[in-house]
Amino acid sequence: QVQFVESGGGLVQAGGSLRLSCAASGIEVRFNAIGWYRQAPGKQRTFVACLTIGGATDYAESVKGRFTITRDNAKNTVYLQMNSLQPEDTATYYCNSYPYPQPTWGQGTQVTVSS
Repeated sequence: QVQFVESGGGLVQAGGSLRLSCAASGIEVRFNAIGWYRQAPGKQRTFVACLTIGGATDYAESVKGRFTITRDNAKNTVYLQMNSLQPEDTATYYCNSYPYPQPTWGQGTQVTVSS
């Protein structure tokens, strides 16, 4: 059974940074493309970033230059370093397979950016 556990969220002031972690089980992140997604209150879940098997990355336009996705194969964990956070980044952040997410999502981690 594939599971993702997200952590690292919190409350931060605009301009601050956070690093999110995505611990995977039942799947090896080094052999699967993994993405970060986010869902703001009252909105649909959207793509944030992805990391392919070969190490290529892609980002939503709104986070390019501010967010960085990486992975630690030994820990089977994917990270999202978020810098220069803005209030519009406030959302619950999830990780999952990319581009076809697993049917079951983790509980996510809440990121709140105050102005």
